[in-house]
Amino acid sequence: MSRITAILPAAGLGTRMGAETPKQFLELEGTPLVILSLRRIASCPQVTDIIVATRADGVGRLEERIAQEKFKQPVRVVNASLPEDVALITGTIPRERVVLAQTPQAFSTELLKEAFARAQADGVTASDEAGLVERMGHDVHVVLGSESNLKITKPADMELARYYLKRESKKA
Repeated sequence: MSRITAILPAAGLGTRMGAETPKQFLELEGTPLVILSLRRIASCPQVTDIIVATRADGVGRLEERIAQEKFKQPVRVVNASLPEDVALITGTIPRERVVLAQTPQAFSTELLKEAFARAQADGVTASDEAGLVERMGHDVHVVLGSESNLKITKPADMELARYYLKRESKKA
């Protein structure tokens, strides 16, 4: 059986959220966002291992909180450093060619390791793993996702996530 490791980035400062607490620790219905994401990942039976990449000052806090969950898969918390968010418009492309990239993104371990190694050697950063794989000349395929799979960045995103969470719990 092949092993599938999910990597959850949770190292942001949450500056765009305007909160004192990093956004991964903000709560929806009493549960930190990072734990809600981990529960989703852990619910996938194909995922055999989980790595959470967070800032050095959040490792202990996150390990303690994850231990309360008792996930089937081993969950390892590691340090991460992410580039500052920078927005620069370099051109406008036709909207019909635009696709909203979401996570999770899936690549073979060997390909992903090679993409990171090449990027590090070249001093290159990308906004996500797909960018690093594309940079190597590999095709990245799009699969249908859900609009309710949100990236929480701003306070308004929390309200929308709260709505989806309540709607989902009513269905259960």
